[in-house]
Amino acid sequence: MFDWFGTGMLGSAYLWVKAAHVVFVIFWMAGLFMLPRFLVYHQEAAPGSAEEKLWAHREARLIAIIMNPAMVAVWALGLTLIVNIGASGEWWFRLKFLSVVGLTWFHMWMVGYARKLAAGQRTASGRTLRLLNEIPSLATIVIVILVIVRPF
Repeated sequence: MFDWFGTGMLGSAYLWVKAAHVVFVIFWMAGLFMLPRFLVYHQEAAPGSAEEKLWAHREARLIAIIMNPAMVAVWALGLTLIVNIGASGEWWFRLKFLSVVGLTWFHMWMVGYARKLAAGQRTASGRTLRLLNEIPSLATIVIVILVIVRPF
């Protein structure tokens, strides 16, 4: 049975850790929604142009200041919550965990693609990048349903 009121190892800090986790999830998701659009605009900028350099700079700042720190915080706080409530055996949690692993992979792929674009390599089409922009939305829907409804 779950310890909903935080009497586990976190004690009265449970709700604070959970709140911080949600805050950093929001920050990370904001970046996951923004970066694919940035990549589309970057890809459409003329190679070698000032606009292209500006998009590369924006992407690097978004990744370094918001996305990477938020992702690390989400993982650290989330793993702490897993240990505290012991949810790892529940099916809803396993699917949520796989979804977060998928978002982490997507995050890393986008960071890698931003670096490729900054180096002048354009290996994906604008259409592909626009379609990839939907991944965070779909993952959010799945994760929220799994956490709130817990259908399994």
